[in-house]
Amino acid sequence: MVKAIIDIDKKTNNVLNIVKAEYGLKDKSQAINRMAEEYKRFVKIEPEVRPEYIKKLKKIQKQKTIKIGSIDDFRKRYGLK
Repeated sequence: MVKAIIDIDKKTNNVLNIVKAEYGLKDKSQAINRMAEEYKRFVKIEPEVRPEYIKKLKKIQKQKTIKIGSIDDFRKRYGLK
């Protein structure tokens, strides 16, 4: 868990108190976490994939797959003991 010291204005403090009371939370830290969880529903937080990475993946997908079989076949193929 990350600890942070933050400065908030009076209105934000009031909102945190309302969230805290509404959801029966113990402290403002839990209220901030609850607000963040709610916010995630409205905002796309998934990272963007770069176009060059997509091209690389498509190239890899077109490659012929290698059937290895069992772990013994794998070891034999790659000279492992």
